[in-house]
Amino acid sequence: MFSARTAQIQPKSMTPSETSQPAPWHGTTILTVRKGGVVAVGGDGQVSIGQTIVKANAKKVRRLGKGDVIGGFAGATADAFTLFERLESKLEQYPGQLTRAAVELAKDWRTDRYLRRLEAMMIVADKEVSLVLTGTGDVLEPEAGITGIGSGGNYALAAARALADGPLDAEAIVRRSLDIAADICVYTNRNITVETLKAG
Repeated sequence: MFSARTAQIQPKSMTPSETSQPAPWHGTTILTVRKGGVVAVGGDGQVSIGQTIVKANAKKVRRLGKGDVIGGFAGATADAFTLFERLESKLEQYPGQLTRAAVELAKDWRTDRYLRRLEAMMIVADKEVSLVLTGTGDVLEPEAGITGIGSGGNYALAAARALADGPLDAEAIVRRSLDIAADICVYTNRNITVETLKAG
């Protein structure tokens, strides 16, 4: 005969990552193109919290400093604005030296206990250089002056590279590439903001 045994199932303890946390607010996609003596930085207008679109016309690209630097962010919106403020402070310390200011910000971002928790990526550009900044301390200059970040960043980047040898100027390439990314990425829409600077 088989004796029946009753198994007691213990409730599984939840790890911090498994407990319900508020979904972060995210904004994507950002693209920069440098061509024909002009640098353009553009972004779409969608901000999502989890799977929900909460804003369709956010401005994720803005001029920084004295207007001679353009910045765009992808990631948590509040975190990105904090980083913009920090970058503007660095630009005041190192006027006309975007690379130096970006490196100093990246150092703080990696080592500061508060900044380390911020979830965003940034593209910044002036007349001389375009850079990508990350929370791991990276300051990267893209090849050929073209790069994209955010959920639709790879789609926009691929489109921009394909269009770069054609007749379109930098701003037109950014607009067309973001439009293509919006066809593919559900976190990207067509409310596009583009800022341009004359490049050296």
